[in-house]
Amino acid sequence: MIHPRSGICDPLAMTTRHSGPLILGFLVSLVLASLAASQTGAKPSDTPEAHLGKGYDALKQGRYDVAVDEFRAALGLDPTLSLRARFPLAVALFEMHRPDEARREFEAVRDDVGDHPNISYYLGRLDIDVRDFEGAIRNLSAAIPTPPFPDTAYYLGFAYFKKGDLANAEKWLKAAAEKNPRDARVPYQLGLVYQKQGLGEKAKNAFQLSDQLRQLDTEESQLKVECGQKLDQDLREEAHAICDQLYDPRNADKLTALGTIYGQHGDLQAALKPLRRAAELEPESPQVQYNLALTYYQLNQFKEAKEPLSAAIKRWPDLFQLNALYGAVLLKLSEDSPAYEALHRAHQLNPQDSATVDLLYAATLALAQKGWDARQYSESLRYLEEAAGLRPQEPWPHQGMAEIYTRIGRPAKAKTEQQEADRLSKNLP
Repeated sequence: MIHPRSGICDPLAMTTRHSGPLILGFLVSLVLASLAASQTGAKPSDTPEAHLGKGYDALKQGRYDVAVDEFRAALGLDPTLSLRARFPLAVALFEMHRPDEARREFEAVRDDVGDHPNISYYLGRLDIDVRDFEGAIRNLSAAIPTPPFPDTAYYLGFAYFKKGDLANAEKWLKAAAEKNPRDARVPYQLGLVYQKQGLGEKAKNAFQLSDQLRQLDTEESQLKVECGQKLDQDLREEAHAICDQLYDPRNADKLTALGTIYGQHGDLQAALKPLRRAAELEPESPQVQYNLALTYYQLNQFKEAKEPLSAAIKRWPDLFQLNALYGAVLLKLSEDSPAYEALHRAHQLNPQDSATVDLLYAATLALAQKGWDARQYSESLRYLEEAAGLRPQEPWPHQGMAEIYTRIGRPAKAKTEQQEADRLSKNLP
């Protein structure tokens, strides 16, 4: 009855670079968010969801001025979007070095939802910037029981150092070294603490370690270049010998970077190992889970791709790329109803994305076919009407509606739809 599925395009790929901790902060907070109802009667590009989707994309790409405009537009349409819009707005303002505005937004979120480690972290960072070290200690101490980012302990130790409390500075900087042993800032700051304590030998060793870590970063940058060059030359065995030196099972950022290099050069199978480990280390990072799922998708391992996405989509319902990829995966698995829901959500978040339109069109046709097979004609008509709106140049939805109207005894409607199908068929290439 209905034209078979058209070719399903891959959704637009999310940038595979692992976002830094400041960008990921707002994403972690979305665990607390709930879905708000879509506005009725609004243009598709002027709904809270559309502005949220654009805002998250802009924030991820470092286009903070665009993110600010989009989140403010979302709040203008729905002022209740405290966590979903006001918090990432505050993060964008923080990144733009607009501290007074950022603080106002963070404090407004705290007034709405109460204390939260993410909010306390950013307020502590803002306190440090204005040299309010007592405020920084208070806010970062509130965040430290469940630290939102690996550098939380570092900034708490730094604040204690600036306040002159060397014992607590040493305590938290040592904790930071355990949490993030490759951060060259930590031993350097510890060296300053030891200097103040009159521990010259300890200070010397700490400064040397900081220098060594910085040198390691330089060497790793060179390894990345050599790794990419060997992959470009299709010398896989030589490339793996070089690239695998970048594998650090304790560092999700480095693992993601390695997986990204492999993926960008088409070595998807090699990308899986570092990306799987990164996903284990950071189960609450949507970017990391997306990277792993996208790699599985590109390898046609759709069941494996579904697993990281199914949990991520519940935590971060407003991320366009997660919804688009999840819908594509489910469509490949012939799970048409949940695929439709995910793709419909993705389309709300980014109405202009043509790949999502194609995927959603395929899902609506599949569900229309199921309605036809089950003789649920009103349901089938609903999906066919939506399909016709998604791709108005296609004759197949109108052909399907003509057949349904014929079957249910509405010849005038059947004739109208058949004429439209015939007209559109003449324009097909």
